[in-house]
Formats: sequence, C-alpha cells, structure tokens
Amino acid sequence: MGDVVNLGRLWTVDDVSAYLGVPVKTLYQWRYQSYGPIARRMGRYIRYRPTDVVNWFESLDKSA
Repeated sequence: MGDVVNLGRLWTVDDVSAYLGVPVKTLYQWRYQSYGPIARRMGRYIRYRPTDVVNWFESLDKSA
C-alpha cells in the first residue's frame, strides 16, 4: 500500500458555523443561493475543506 497523506479532517457545518460566527441555518441558505465557501456533499452530509473556508473568508476583503 502507498503512503496515506494526512490533509487534516474536513469541517462540518457546525465547525464552519463556529469559525465564521454565523448560524448553521445561514450556511444552508448561502449554499442554496450559491454563496459562501465551497461545500461538498458526502452522502447525506455536507463537508468543507478548511482551506476553502479560509480562502473564501479572505477573499471578502478583496471584493469590498
């Protein structure tokens, strides 16, 4: 078997909610509106890569 690369764990909706300081419901609304950080569906779960969330947040300064 090859080496397993540890990229860190994916964030849940609750993790992103805590990081951004917004309600979980807001994240679901943003996702429905195609706004906010990139999220991926894994079965019935939604997961975020931490780098995607941080990069999205950092890009808000540039677009203002």
